[in-house]
Amino acid sequence: MKMERYKYTLLVAIFLMGGSLVVAQEVLTLDKALKIAFENSPALVQSKLSLRQNELNLQAQKASLKSQFSLDVNPFSYSRSSRYDSYNSKWYDSKSMSSSASLGIVQPVKWTDGTISLINNVSWQDASNRSSGGKSTAFNHNISLQIEQPIFTYNRTKMRLRELELSLESARLNYAMQQLNIEKSVTDNFYSVYQRFKDLTIARDEYANQKQNYEIIKNKVEAGLVAREELFQAEVNMANSESSVYSAEIAYENAKDNFKLLLGMSLDDDIAVLPNTEITPISVNTNDAVKYGLDQRMELRERQITLERDVFSIIEAKAENEFKGNIAARVGLNALGDKVNNIYNNPTDNEEIGLTLTIPIFDWGAKKARVESSKLAMQSDEVELEEQKKEIVINIRQICRNLPTLINQIAIKKKSIENAERTYEINLEKYRNGNMSGMDLQQYQSQLTQAKQDYTNALIQYKLELLNLKVQSLWDFEANKSYLPVDLLK
Repeated sequence: MKMERYKYTLLVAIFLMGGSLVVAQEVLTLDKALKIAFENSPALVQSKLSLRQNELNLQAQKASLKSQFSLDVNPFSYSRSSRYDSYNSKWYDSKSMSSSASLGIVQPVKWTDGTISLINNVSWQDASNRSSGGKSTAFNHNISLQIEQPIFTYNRTKMRLRELELSLESARLNYAMQQLNIEKSVTDNFYSVYQRFKDLTIARDEYANQKQNYEIIKNKVEAGLVAREELFQAEVNMANSESSVYSAEIAYENAKDNFKLLLGMSLDDDIAVLPNTEITPISVNTNDAVKYGLDQRMELRERQITLERDVFSIIEAKAENEFKGNIAARVGLNALGDKVNNIYNNPTDNEEIGLTLTIPIFDWGAKKARVESSKLAMQSDEVELEEQKKEIVINIRQICRNLPTLINQIAIKKKSIENAERTYEINLEKYRNGNMSGMDLQQYQSQLTQAKQDYTNALIQYKLELLNLKVQSLWDFEANKSYLPVDLLK
């Protein structure tokens, strides 16, 4: 009920502020503003495209580890040639016709980085020599099983797969961090618009007071009850208040334009913000907040991914100009005949096996230098990881220490408004009775204005600091749950 009354009061204030409420005006809550930003943010769209691209790359790599089928077909081939034999002083004419087909099945072996291939070739050829009258027809079927296995080297297939998995995880982390950055930026700008709106409201209240005071002094001066100098001071005070209203209107419109630009909305749209200014003190255990931050912060996981890639870089550096080998084995069956029905009468089998070694001789220290450089890069990343952990711990501790102070400040600022209002009313009565000058009253008016602004700033600062704690620890202490914007475990 209290929130509904607040919404009604704010809408009435907007109505009074503009003279009339524009029908097309859109009132934005923080949740609605975030939804619009998530839909329109170019950075988030690009991050999502990158995420999808990495998903497809990993999907393609996994598909390439399954059996690969290929079929090569040569339905018909014809050739005719003439050759002159200078020894016999004769021309030899020959022609041939052929067709063939080859079916290959290749199965990569992920665990050993080898390949197993099954090749099945079928061909037919008809050849003739018109000069000698010779003619032959042949049907051929050749099937073979081949195995190739690298040895004395690292498994490139598994490493490539792991690199793509890390790239996908990194893309998910980047997408999540983009969401967090957008949420923080939108929240900052949302409360900036609200702050400018409150400044404008306070400036208009002050102007109304100054205008009322001016009318009072004007009547007293005309009645000869106070000196005319008081009227001059009242005019100055009213002019300053009117100028403050104008400046606050400009600041408010500028803040709205910046906010619309951030959300990707049309600059011609008229908006107003409707924040929830209710303050519920949250009890935060510093040790728990630090633990959540160290366990969940995506930047730390990014550093760990970098360290895993550093390991890959070291392995690749060691593999340059390395001692390695390759084992190749093949068993096959070859059938040949001049007719289809007799090609398997006398089949022949064949086997091959071979070992190839690559032995480096001397590289002038290039490999050693590359390996050492990769190790130093990894050490540097390890130092950065530890330093980032310390920075996270310090930031979370500072926020946890600051939250109770901000709560106290809100209570103090609220009390200050009450005191400033009472003081202003007392001195306003003195001013009306002619016992106080306009310049002195202006000081109390300024104190009241400043007290209201300080209270608004304290509310906003607490809201932003609570958001900052969620961003730093990735834990929502209000809802008591994790604050990851996407499921990073997919």
